[in-house]
Amino acid sequence: MEPLTIHALHDQLVKGEISSVELTKKYLAHKDAVEPKVQAFLSDNRGYALEAAAIVDKKIAAGESIHDLAGIPGAIKDNICIKGQQATCASKILENFRSPYNATVIEKLMAHDYVSLGKTNLDEFAMGSSTENSAFQVTRNPWNTDYVPGGSSGGSAAAVAAGECVWALGSDTGGSIRQPAAYCGLVGMKPTYGLVSRYGLIAFASSLDQIGPITNDVTDCAIVLNAIAGHDERDSTSIPQGPKDYKQALVNDVKGMKIGIPEEYFSEGLDATCRKALEDAIETYRKLGAEIVPVHMTHTKYGLAAYYIIAPAEASSNLARFDGVGFGMRVPGKDIVDMYQKTRSAGFGPEVKRRILLGTYVLSAGYYDAYYLRAMKVRTLVKRDFDEALKTVDVILTPTAPDTAFKIGQNTDNPLAMYLGDVCTVTLNLTGLPGMSICCGYKDGLPIGMQLISKALGEDTLLRAAYTFEQNRPEFHKRSPMGEVEL
Repeated sequence: MEPLTIHALHDQLVKGEISSVELTKKYLAHKDAVEPKVQAFLSDNRGYALEAAAIVDKKIAAGESIHDLAGIPGAIKDNICIKGQQATCASKILENFRSPYNATVIEKLMAHDYVSLGKTNLDEFAMGSSTENSAFQVTRNPWNTDYVPGGSSGGSAAAVAAGECVWALGSDTGGSIRQPAAYCGLVGMKPTYGLVSRYGLIAFASSLDQIGPITNDVTDCAIVLNAIAGHDERDSTSIPQGPKDYKQALVNDVKGMKIGIPEEYFSEGLDATCRKALEDAIETYRKLGAEIVPVHMTHTKYGLAAYYIIAPAEASSNLARFDGVGFGMRVPGKDIVDMYQKTRSAGFGPEVKRRILLGTYVLSAGYYDAYYLRAMKVRTLVKRDFDEALKTVDVILTPTAPDTAFKIGQNTDNPLAMYLGDVCTVTLNLTGLPGMSICCGYKDGLPIGMQLISKALGEDTLLRAAYTFEQNRPEFHKRSPMGEVEL
C-alpha cells in the first residue's frame, strides 16, 4: 500500500474527516510503537505538537483557510535551530545546548502552522553517510533494521519511511538528503544553493550546506519546498527572488524534455541490479516522449577527492567555535589551552576529529596551494561540465548511490568505502545545482534511488520530471513494512 501523504491528509483535514489533534495523536502512537526499533528521534516534542495541532483545528472550525502543510505531523533534523529546544548535532559537545533563536526555515514553517513531533538523529555534525556516527544512537532502516538508513539525514528519512511522521527536513552537504531518501525509498531534494536560507542551520561546510525536504511523494516535496524557500537577508548567500508555487510544476508530461545520461555515472562501480533499474527508468522516460541524450562529465571522477578536501577544510574552520568557552560542553583544564584540548577531545567523535584534522592539514602553510587551492580549481571544472551539459539537456539522470543500503557496521572501520558511497551526490554540492532522489526499483527488498539534476533554480523542471515518472510507475511508491499508520 501507498504511504500517507501531506496532500491527502490536508484534504481530510479541510473536509473535517479527521482533526489535526486526532492525526497527531495517531502518529505519536505509531511513533511510540516503532521508535524503539528504528531510533530515528533524539527528542520528543509531543506537548508542543498537540498545542500546534489544536490551533489548526480552531482555524478550520472558524472557516479559515490553512496552508497545505498546516497540522500535518513532521520532524526536524537536529542541526536546525528551534528556539528553546535542543540542537545537539548528535554530538556530545552540544548535548545540553538549547537554541536561543529560530532558524529561518522554522520561522517560515511556524507561519504555516507546522506540527513537529521532535528532532531527528544524524551523523555527528552531519559528517557521515549512515547515521552510525551519532554520539547517541544508531538509526536503522525501516525496510530492514539490519541496514543503515543512509546519512547524514538518516533520522529524518527513517522517521518518514517508518510512518513516524509525514515529512521531515534534512540538510545536504554532500548527499545527506538524497542518499538517505534513496536508501529509504523516499523523495529527497537538495535545492539550489541559496534557495533555502541557511540561517539557523549549524554549519558543517558553509559553501556546500543546504536545507531541503524528505517526503513520501513528489507532490509533498513541492509543498514543503513552497513553505521553506525564499530570500532571507540574514543569509548572505540567499538568492533574492520572490515567492514561487512549485505545485504548478506537477505536470504529468515529459514530451520533448531532453534527459542527459552521463556515462561517467554508470561505470563499473554501479551495482548490476541498480543499473538495470535505472536503465528501465530511462526507457520509461523514452516511452513517455522524452529525448534521451548522452552527455559527458569528464571531471566527475575528481569530484569526490575535491569534496573531501573542501568539506573538511570548511568544517575545520566552522567547528573551531566549539572550544568550551562560548557554549556547549566544557571540560576544565589547568589553563585555557588544556581546557580547549580536553573539551574537544571529549566532545567530538572519531569521524568529526578525522575531518577536522584533515581540514586543518590541507589549510596549513605549505599545503594550502597543493591541496585546497587545487581542489577549488577542480570544483570550477566540475561545475563547468554540468553547465555545459545543461545547455543541451533539461535534466541529467544518474544513480543516487552505487548500490542500495549496506548493513550496519559493514563500513564502520573503512572510511574510504564509506566516502565512496557519496560518489554520485557530492558533485551537486560542489556546483550548487539542485538535485532530487526518487525510488526507481528494489533489490532484495531495499529501495534503489534515481537522481535527477537540473540547472540552478530549475526545481520546477526536476519536479515535473520526477512527478511524471512517479505517476507512470506507481509500483515504486509504496510504504516500508513499518510504515502503516492506522487512522
